[in-house]
Amino acid sequence: MQLPISLSLLALVQLVPQVAAWGAAGHEIVADIAQMHLFPSAREALCSVLPDYAKCQLGPVAAWADKIKYRNRWSSELHYVNGIGDHPGNHCVFGEEGWMGKPGINLLGGIRNTTDWMKDGKPGAEEALKFFVHFLGDMHMPLHLTGRAKGGNGISVKWNRRTVKFHGVWDGMLIAKEIRETPYKYENPLPNPQVESALRGAIYDPYIRQIIWEGVLNEWADEVQEWTQCPSSFEDVPNFYPEYAGSEFRTQPGQIPLNALRASSPKVPPTDDATVCPFTWGQPIHALNCEIVWPRELNSDNPPHIELDTPEYSGKLKKQKIVMKLLAMGGVRMAAVLNEIFADPEEVAALQMGRVLDLKVWM
Repeated sequence: MQLPISLSLLALVQLVPQVAAWGAAGHEIVADIAQMHLFPSAREALCSVLPDYAKCQLGPVAAWADKIKYRNRWSSELHYVNGIGDHPGNHCVFGEEGWMGKPGINLLGGIRNTTDWMKDGKPGAEEALKFFVHFLGDMHMPLHLTGRAKGGNGISVKWNRRTVKFHGVWDGMLIAKEIRETPYKYENPLPNPQVESALRGAIYDPYIRQIIWEGVLNEWADEVQEWTQCPSSFEDVPNFYPEYAGSEFRTQPGQIPLNALRASSPKVPPTDDATVCPFTWGQPIHALNCEIVWPRELNSDNPPHIELDTPEYSGKLKKQKIVMKLLAMGGVRMAAVLNEIFADPEEVAALQMGRVLDLKVWM
């Protein structure tokens, strides 16, 4: 039986574009998708790391890093990465000429070092986890991987006839539109307890069901485990992330000193490893900026305020499931890294599923 969307639900959907980056909704969607791909032992271990208010779920902490970045302004630099010479949509480079800003103080460095913090079992795992969950989500939003016009914040466009920032279209408006247009049938639970147990009664639960059913379990089913893979050889991966030495900072039990995420040592470990590879994963996402994200009309010095809520732009993105796939990839990769760190190796070996749970097993 298909249930109609209530008027109150429609009213709430209208609020989605007003929330913070990828939008809070986007970050929480990525985290909820990660939750359903966690191995049982990883879920149990993470439950002891997450704050009580999260109730053993990743979703409630997914937007935390946005909430504190204005109070701890140094952390704002960890939400994006800007390649020198990068100018989508007519010229895309991703680190070939180096990076803007301080070495390693960027989104890729944040992912690298929060992962290391959790792997090393240092005090402050909760804060490292909350940063990691957020940064992995940011990496799957293409405009966080380019510095042109401050990731699109310096360019105005039209959305449904309103003047808005181009960055805002990608942070929330595209997702809000797709949530509104989710088929009614996804109001009903999927026949998959692993999926349903990860959902939290949120306004976007039907949208997640659509992503899982149409994408993860069908159209992209053969790709999912491949999304989690990192290079077996790192010779061609740049070494440009300073090591973050938490031992040089005073800590309180259970807390990470936020400024410990700043560079504090000239030692340079590899960018990527077998656990997490933000440079490798980020390359094809960044390439979307030249392929489909930046409309050609925005390539002039004084671009017009073009309408983007059109069949030619938002319609094309939806038809190709670009946003849905980015959200799914972010969730699957997040789960893969957390499984690597927190899951029982014997359990992982016994399940023989790869780096994340195979949701088809529960169908």
